[in-house]
Amino acid sequence: MGFISLREHCDSILVLDTETSGLSFSGDEIIEFSAVKLGWDGEETVVLAETDEFIRRTNDRKLDPRIVGLTGITDELLRTEGISKQAICALLAELLTPRTLIAAYNAQFDLLFLYHLLDRYGDARLLQNQPKLDILTVYRDRRAYPHRLSSAIEAYGLQDKVCNSHRAIDDVRATVEVLRAMEAERDDLASYIDLFGYSRKYGVSGTRISSVRYRPQGYEPREPLYLSE
Repeated sequence: MGFISLREHCDSILVLDTETSGLSFSGDEIIEFSAVKLGWDGEETVVLAETDEFIRRTNDRKLDPRIVGLTGITDELLRTEGISKQAICALLAELLTPRTLIAAYNAQFDLLFLYHLLDRYGDARLLQNQPKLDILTVYRDRRAYPHRLSSAIEAYGLQDKVCNSHRAIDDVRATVEVLRAMEAERDDLASYIDLFGYSRKYGVSGTRISSVRYRPQGYEPREPLYLSE
């Protein structure tokens, strides 16, 4: 069995992750994009595609040394192996077929960066009608703080299977396994589609996505967020 309840809402699942040059979706840029696209063969989920691409910076801007230290991604790597922003937008257009569920850990962050990228170099409408799942929101409902991806890996006993390396390809593979573990734990993932939690203390990070409903979450799990609507 594999994500059968989600199948009622989508034809495929695109689990994605990005590494960026900073935290500002309007001022910084995506430097690595990775994704695993899942589909169904009968009742089993199968990997339809896996991609990992570096993206060249605008005008060969230099990376902050702190980003290089965190990710291991260098200016030379982006220059020699990176693809253009137009090329990554074309790839996104191929991956985001109709009824593709976009899933990410802290999806708000990735989606705002992707929207800004597509708005300038592709077609931002690709994101508008796709259902969206924030795996961080699900995890906050199930486990107490801290709520990092590394926390979820440890909570589900996945340390020997995946790693949280601050490289998008490793993190997206880890996110897929966390999502599988969540489904095995409780079959309510579909209830979180287009429902994002946010910290009561800090509020919604960045611009609100028009298709998403936002609800505050605390540091300790209480009743599922979808029951508070």
